[in-house]
Amino acid sequence: MTMPSFDIVSRTEIPEVDNAVQGAMREISTRYDFKGSACKIERTEETILINADDEMKLRQVQELLRGYLAKRKVDAGAFEFGKPESAHGVALRQTVMIKQGIERELAQKIVKSVKGAKMKVQIAIQGDELRVSGKKRDDLQSAIALIKEMKITHPLQYVNFRD
Repeated sequence: MTMPSFDIVSRTEIPEVDNAVQGAMREISTRYDFKGSACKIERTEETILINADDEMKLRQVQELLRGYLAKRKVDAGAFEFGKPESAHGVALRQTVMIKQGIERELAQKIVKSVKGAKMKVQIAIQGDELRVSGKKRDDLQSAIALIKEMKITHPLQYVNFRD
C-alpha cells in the first residue's frame, strides 16, 4: 500500500506564453503610438526577446506583454526580466527568461521549512520538482497550506495527488 502523495512543480505553459506574445505583437502592429516603430517581441525556447526603439517604448512593450500574460493566466513570477541592453542608437534589447522547474535553492528552502514545522510528511527533491508524501490526506493539505504561507513569488503548482 502506497502512502498518499503529491508533487510540487513549477511549469510555465509555453503555448499560453506564445498566445500572449502574439496578442501583444498584434496590438503593437495596430496601435497609432507604435506606427513606424521597430518594436517587437519574440520567443525562442525558454526566453523572450523584446526589441524597442527607446526606453519609453520598452516600458510600453513590457506593460503590454505583462497584460497579455495576465489575461492568459500565466503567472508573472515565472519571468525574469534581464537588464535592458542598448542595441543601435537609443534602441534597446531586453531578454526575459521563462523559468521552468523549481531551482535547487528554493527547493531546499521549502524542504527545510516543512521539516522545521515537524509535520507528519516526508518531502524529497526530485530533479526540479518536490514529492510530498504522508499517511493522511490532511497532513498533505497542511503541508500545502504551510508552503503557501511562505509567500514564494515563484509560481508553484500542486499536482499528481495520489491516495
